[in-house]
Amino acid sequence: MMRSPVRSFLRAALSPLLFFLLLASAPEALAARGMLELHIPCRVGEEALAILPGGGVMTLGRVLMTPVKTNWPAYTASKWCAPATVCASAVNAVHMLINIEEGRGRILSLVPAVTVAPAAAAGAFFSLDMPAGTGLFGGVAPLVGSSVSIVGEGGERPLDGVPQEGETLVIRSELPGRPAVWMVDIENRPGGRVIAWGEAGPGVIARVVLPVGGGGRFGGTQFQRNGRIRASHAGVIDVATAPRGEVGGLQIMPLIHALTSAEMASAWKLTQWMILAPLPGEPPLAGRPPLFKASFVPGTQLDDRLEDMWSTYGRRPLVLCRVGGGPWTRLPSVSGRVDDALRSVTHLRLYYPFWDRP
Repeated sequence: MMRSPVRSFLRAALSPLLFFLLLASAPEALAARGMLELHIPCRVGEEALAILPGGGVMTLGRVLMTPVKTNWPAYTASKWCAPATVCASAVNAVHMLINIEEGRGRILSLVPAVTVAPAAAAGAFFSLDMPAGTGLFGGVAPLVGSSVSIVGEGGERPLDGVPQEGETLVIRSELPGRPAVWMVDIENRPGGRVIAWGEAGPGVIARVVLPVGGGGRFGGTQFQRNGRIRASHAGVIDVATAPRGEVGGLQIMPLIHALTSAEMASAWKLTQWMILAPLPGEPPLAGRPPLFKASFVPGTQLDDRLEDMWSTYGRRPLVLCRVGGGPWTRLPSVSGRVDDALRSVTHLRLYYPFWDRP
């Protein structure tokens, strides 16, 4: 791949047009087919870039702020990820795990210029000049589990702290042409089956412990559209239920998160959460595919467009439902907290993102 000092030299020596033509003409040196690379320079005013699997280049806005520290202790579910990987991908933030200390994650974050992201501590994030829900926080958002490294004059190393000025943060996210799992159907009732559909056919992968019955005020859903993914991490799939600009959503979480995380205690009493359990004899679902790792992204919206129709369409995960056992349809539009708004929903269906034409 092209090292940060070379990038800096080329940017200074060439016109912006020639610089981007050079990047696009040598995709093999930047991102292999099936691999998305995100380059975030640690210098205010520099431009962040996405190197697409087809060799195209997208600008991701200029860096407005660089981190001066890391964030510990981070949100509980970050501990179920591997160090030097993306531990959350959302419309309002991307979080990256540095390590786990005393059972809690230490993270570094990326946020858009205007956002609501409580998990991104002050001074512990890069800020990019771009709208929430687009680019790095939309169409080219990385999958949870994507590798994160720092590239500088001394070479490349796994994410180990705050990058120094002049270094570049590099996130590599694998993008299968067709995902191993195409969609997941969930029966919204106690004991309901969670059925994954893929090349091998359908298979039950989990069971519902607590069904969802209402919509809630989950921060960040105002940057996403109804029936789309607001956030995905090792302990949550957050689905927006309201139009962009309004707050409303539901969350799906693994049983271990609901049982062991203090901040999730209210999930047992309220209706805005669905809790899933592993099959007998299987390990906990947290931090594991196909639900809580390498699965979902916020996807394209607004004017967010990728290389072609298929990649743009495919990076737009969709959530449908059945009401009263009827046909598949869009989720009811629910803004704010409405405890019984989804009581009639009997099934949920989550479509997985893809890049190539099916």
